[in-house]
Amino acid sequence: MDIRHFYLEKGAGEPLVLLHGNGASSDYFSGQIDAFAGQYHVYAIDTRGHGRTPRGGMPFTIRQFADDLLGFMDEHQIEKAHLLGFSDGANIAMVFAIRHPERVDRLILNGANLSAAGIKRSIQIPIEIGYRIARCFSGKSESAKRNAEMLGLMVNEPNVSPAELAGIRAKTLVIAGTRDMIKEAHTRLIADSIPDARLVFVKGNHFIANRNPLEFNRAVLDFLQC
Repeated sequence: MDIRHFYLEKGAGEPLVLLHGNGASSDYFSGQIDAFAGQYHVYAIDTRGHGRTPRGGMPFTIRQFADDLLGFMDEHQIEKAHLLGFSDGANIAMVFAIRHPERVDRLILNGANLSAAGIKRSIQIPIEIGYRIARCFSGKSESAKRNAEMLGLMVNEPNVSPAELAGIRAKTLVIAGTRDMIKEAHTRLIADSIPDARLVFVKGNHFIANRNPLEFNRAVLDFLQC
């Protein structure tokens, strides 16, 4: 692997890996790490090219990030872990669980989407416009190139089919905000496509873990301990 991840680590017990969303870092989970570390060995990772983890030279894609996660788990001798992913982090966890079912204990997908079609158009249209503009200037500006890569994840990824979700063997919680930027029907499609998945809606928008941590954490812990 061409990078070393920055990560926050706390607690003891079964491994629980937290995966943040697009353009963010492990700091997003400031309201979760202490709450979960009382019962789990928490690893909050900065994804490739995010936070304090270098970009490296490999492709900037959800599938590459899933490969990076496998490398992280191997490096830290984590044979099997609970995965909690938010937004693009949920998409990484979803792809990882499809590819490496034997490495996932329980799976929590917060604000996941199968493709750009799952995002409300009022949110997606400005993202697509910003992506086109950033691509136009990416040859002249490093910041535009980085912006194009970040926005490209939300325009071109992850392109997972509902049929692929049937291959997930982990016990799964699909959780989203009541006013999420992901279409409710799309969230329900994900839950319906994963065998025996549990579906929970928490009051709030896409950022429920950050803005409604008590209710979010309660739903996650209830799921992990049932």
